[in-house]
Amino acid sequence: MFQHGQPFSGFAVNDIPTAKQFYGETLGLHVSEEHGMLQLQIAAGTSILVYPKPDHTPATYTILNFPVADIEQAVAELGRRGVSFERYDGMETDEQGIARGEGPAIAWFKDPAGNILSVLEAE
Repeated sequence: MFQHGQPFSGFAVNDIPTAKQFYGETLGLHVSEEHGMLQLQIAAGTSILVYPKPDHTPATYTILNFPVADIEQAVAELGRRGVSFERYDGMETDEQGIARGEGPAIAWFKDPAGNILSVLEAE
């Protein structure tokens, strides 16, 4: 039944033009738009569908993780691009917003729709 085609994931946003700017310009991903939806092209040809949902409510968990070789460098660059990092109760973070000690080093941030994303250091 599932042998045809490449599976993909998707998530909702409340404003497609704002999401296109954020994912394309701020994060530097290849973004295409068709039928009022976005396709994010990420590593190894993987694509993620971003679709509009006017009554969108952001998830309370991380919807997309970006592995990076150097988390300090990635957090610094994203900060220069205007990205702010989240700090959560009970989760110790350094001055950059990077949490360490429970798994890989990770830093969380939100897209303009309030969806939670992260950069995490690849091991």
